[in-house]
Amino acid sequence: MTKIAGIQMASGPNVSSNLSEAERLIEIAVNQGAKLIALPEYFAIMGIKDSDKVAAREKEGNGPIQRFLAKTAKKHDIWIIAGSVPLECGSKNKVRNSCLVYDNKGKQVARYDKIHLFGLDLGNEHYREEDTIEPGGEVVTLDTPFGKIGLSICYDLRFPELYRAMGPVDIIVVPAAFTETTGKAHWEPLIRARAIENLAYVLAPAQGGYHTSGRETHGDSMIVDPWGVVLDRLPRGSGVVVASINPGYLASLRKSLPALKHRSLP
Repeated sequence: MTKIAGIQMASGPNVSSNLSEAERLIEIAVNQGAKLIALPEYFAIMGIKDSDKVAAREKEGNGPIQRFLAKTAKKHDIWIIAGSVPLECGSKNKVRNSCLVYDNKGKQVARYDKIHLFGLDLGNEHYREEDTIEPGGEVVTLDTPFGKIGLSICYDLRFPELYRAMGPVDIIVVPAAFTETTGKAHWEPLIRARAIENLAYVLAPAQGGYHTSGRETHGDSMIVDPWGVVLDRLPRGSGVVVASINPGYLASLRKSLPALKHRSLP
C-alpha cells in the first residue's frame, strides 16, 4: 500500500507567501509517509480580483510557481499534482487553469487544462470564470507508480461524462476551490458519487477558509475509497489529509461488482 495526501489551504494574493505555505504543508505530508501529494486549485494565487491570476500567469515550463513544484518534487522524492497553475494562452486577458503533474525527479509529466468553467449568479454572489479563463478540451489520464490517474479540476466534478471518458482509472484527482455556498450542499455527495460510480479512489484537495477578496471556500478536503468511504478529511483551515491506497482492495471490488463492464450506453 502507498500513502497519498491532499493539501488544504486558504491562499491569498501573494504568490511567494502561498508557495511558502504549500512547502510547509508538503513537508508535513512527506513526514507522514506520502509519496503522491496533490495541491488545491489556485494554490499559488487567490487574488483580490479575478484578473490577478492573469497577471501572475507563466509560460509552460518557466516561472517561479513551476520551478517551485519541480524543485520540491525532486527534493522530497515525491510526485506532486499541482491543483492549478495559471498558464499563458491565446488571449492576453485570460489564462489556462492548468493541473500540472511532476514526477519524483522533478519532471513535468502531464498537464490538464480545466474544461468546465464555473458560473454562478445568486445576486449577491456571482462568478464567471469564462471572463478570465480559456477552457481546455482534452481528457487527461496518466500511468504512474500509484496506478492510472485521471485529472480534473473543481467544477468538472459536476460532469460525470468527463470521468467516463477517462476509462478505468485507479485514482481520480479533483483539486478544488468550491464556494462555501455550493460546497456545503454538493461537495461531499459529488466526491463520493465519483468514487462509487467509477470504483476508484478520489483525492480531493481544496481551498478552505476566508480569502482576502472576501470569498469563502468550503474546504472539507478528503480522500475517498472506491466503496465511497471517506478515509480522511479536513473540514477547515490549512492542513493535510493522508490515506493509504490498496490496489488489491480496488481490484477485488471491481471483480465482485463489475459495474464498469456492465455499461451498455455510450
